[in-house]
Amino acid sequence: MAKTQFTIYHNPRCSKSRNTLALLQQHGIEPEVIEYLKNAPSKSELESIVSKLGIQPEQIVRKGEDTFKRKYAGKTLSDDQWLDALSGDPILIERPIVVKGDRAVVGRPPENVLDLL
Repeated sequence: MAKTQFTIYHNPRCSKSRNTLALLQQHGIEPEVIEYLKNAPSKSELESIVSKLGIQPEQIVRKGEDTFKRKYAGKTLSDDQWLDALSGDPILIERPIVVKGDRAVVGRPPENVLDLL
């Protein structure tokens, strides 16, 4: 498969992210790997991702993170504000997210990516 058909928003320190990448590779897929903590997706990229996931931006927020607890806990944000928060604090983005064409899945559990194959 062409490398560019799949994109994974990846954190190499996360076991679920590593396992999802390995699962793709076991199926002969070498995705484009975006280490989103080093190269945070823009607000428009995030808007596209949540659209492909078919969810609201708040649904990919990692609410256990210290950054969330410190800056966002107890606040009601609009979708637009959540997109700003996620692009500004990429540690809050649920991981990994795998995108193929106009579809995407969160790799929790990693087997979710099989829906894209």
